[in-house]
Amino acid sequence: MYSHITIGTADIVRAARFYDSVLKPLGMVRRKAFKIAVSYAPENFTGINEPFWVLRPYDRKAPSPGNGPMVAFEAKSREAVDAFHAAALAAGGTDEGAPGLRTHYHPNYYGAYVRDLDGNKLCAVCHAPQG
Repeated sequence: MYSHITIGTADIVRAARFYDSVLKPLGMVRRKAFKIAVSYAPENFTGINEPFWVLRPYDRKAPSPGNGPMVAFEAKSREAVDAFHAAALAAGGTDEGAPGLRTHYHPNYYGAYVRDLDGNKLCAVCHAPQG
């Protein structure tokens, strides 16, 4: 289990607008906003530290996404995956893989992949069968 995930951004205000819309279909909302960071968690989150943070790098150097790292958010339905993907593209993100089944992972893996405005790779995935 992890405590939290952080990704870097060069512009907190721009990133917050992007993530506000992209995470909404997954039931996540902005919980905290600071000059250098914003945090997100499920609407009913009662923990101590929000699980997802977007922040300016501590060393004040430019953020740089790696080749391979990705944050994957679990979606409750395939429709939520579709909405995540559409929201990301509408907010200026780029497509890295349209919503659909990826049965090479397992028979019910339904996912979509995007890059945020800073180049970080994101995924929304539903592991449940179509209901």
